[in-house]
Amino acid sequence: MVRKLSYFFLLFILAGCNGKEQTVPDVVPPSASFSLNYLKINGIRFLSDLKGVTSKPIIEVAFTSMLNQTSLPPSVTLTDKNQISIPLELSLAGHDSILLIKPATVLNYLSNYTLTITTALQSKGGGTLLSPVNVNMLTAMDSTYKFPVIPDDSLLTKIQRQTFRYFWDFAHPVSGMARERNSSGEVVTTGGTGFGIMAIPVAVERKFISRADGIARIQTMLDFLGSKAPRFHGAFSHWMNGTTGVVVPFAPKDNGADLVETSYLMMGLLTARQYFNGNSAEEIRLRIDINALWNSVEWDWYQKGGTNVLYWNWSPVYDFAVNVPVSGWNECLITYVLAAASTTHPISKAVYDNGFARNGAMQNNQSYYGYQLPLGPVFGGPLFFEEYSFLGLNPTGMSDGWANYQLQTINHTKINYSYCQSNPKQYYGYSHQCWGLTASDVPGGYAAGSPTSDQGVIAPTAAVSALPYAPEESLRAIRFFYYQLGDKLWGEYGFKDAFSLDSPWFADSYLAIDQGPQIGMIENYRTGLLWKLLMSCPEVQTGLTKLGFSYK
Repeated sequence: MVRKLSYFFLLFILAGCNGKEQTVPDVVPPSASFSLNYLKINGIRFLSDLKGVTSKPIIEVAFTSMLNQTSLPPSVTLTDKNQISIPLELSLAGHDSILLIKPATVLNYLSNYTLTITTALQSKGGGTLLSPVNVNMLTAMDSTYKFPVIPDDSLLTKIQRQTFRYFWDFAHPVSGMARERNSSGEVVTTGGTGFGIMAIPVAVERKFISRADGIARIQTMLDFLGSKAPRFHGAFSHWMNGTTGVVVPFAPKDNGADLVETSYLMMGLLTARQYFNGNSAEEIRLRIDINALWNSVEWDWYQKGGTNVLYWNWSPVYDFAVNVPVSGWNECLITYVLAAASTTHPISKAVYDNGFARNGAMQNNQSYYGYQLPLGPVFGGPLFFEEYSFLGLNPTGMSDGWANYQLQTINHTKINYSYCQSNPKQYYGYSHQCWGLTASDVPGGYAAGSPTSDQGVIAPTAAVSALPYAPEESLRAIRFFYYQLGDKLWGEYGFKDAFSLDSPWFADSYLAIDQGPQIGMIENYRTGLLWKLLMSCPEVQTGLTKLGFSYK
């Protein structure tokens, strides 16, 4: 009877609410949020951005909850640096708590990609991802060769020929001088022109140009320098207009002479004078005009009133206001050698000892990576210290009271190489075949790279121009730059100025001051041509002897 009454009571309840049948929903607890557990790319587990990812990565992302597969496509994206989405293959594993991501296409090498997983990702219980996932990936180098393999000797010739085009094809059409860089328009550079002049005997010997054409080009420069370019006590400005000769200021209050740049120009002219030693009227005139410019430089005047140091700059407006003494150890050894070599305005040995050697303060004598460094700052500084003056000065067996220069040039190079190989800052790409820190363009500017000032930027000129000092290491780098980096680095005038595999970034620039040493130092490695030429100058021999240098 009780069961029957209960039955009728239930019917009465169900008959309510307009007579429609009602259902009571299940009670579901509030959805729980979930988070990232770990992330792996090709089996490597990491917490930060990853570099050196293969072009076909398998990305494994584990979460603390099982995932709702329908929420995957809108919440998971892989984009390149231009924000273009890459098609993806998405699947689940590990009881649906592991998301597997595979790009449906092969990724470009040395390219940046960003993996994004938004909080729209849901668990099977309806929970949401607590925090979005953003991972930056840099794909690895493509180690395949981009150009056909040729013998090393042919490769060196190819580099010299292509790089020489910067000074020949791209020279200023009026003055014949070297433009500062491939984007500098009318601006030509004194020091870079000196390096370009040194490349002309190399080009003649390698039959890139004729001897007559080489003479004619240098004569064009001599006519311009002798008639249009202003001289300040015989010295030239760092930059000038290639048509008018008018000084282009290098920096505030630096609108006059640059003695160091002038010394590079004179090194080039003296080298050319020794090479073009024939009896033709053209070669005789060339030598007469070179001697006129050489003898007009008042080196001793740059002692600023007789002090025992040379000063870098002088302005007819600001006098010695820039006030930078030319002190070592750096790229300026040739400045003091030529100043001592002058037959008209020479300096004394005391100026060298006090001014450049700083009475021994330029010495280092510490060891880095097992290499003793006779001179210079900690770890040696940028490699151009060993590659500008020694385009013409031969360091082999050379020493004075302060250093053995053969040891200096070789060990500084080996320290630079060893630093890049050890790669303490963990820049992607640094290795036994990718090395060389010196002054070059960098992203957003220009900087002097060195082990103590390393921005992750490699400058090809550093390793290429070090060929006489570390041939095995340099050739390895040259092959890497040419074959593996290919047309990312190789262009119209040889190797572009600099690159970073860590960014990645490749300069689109060429600089005269960086292109010139490559041509000359390759030749010094191959034949010693420029060393033989400059060292054959009687004045240079006099200057070296006067300053206490000897050869053994």
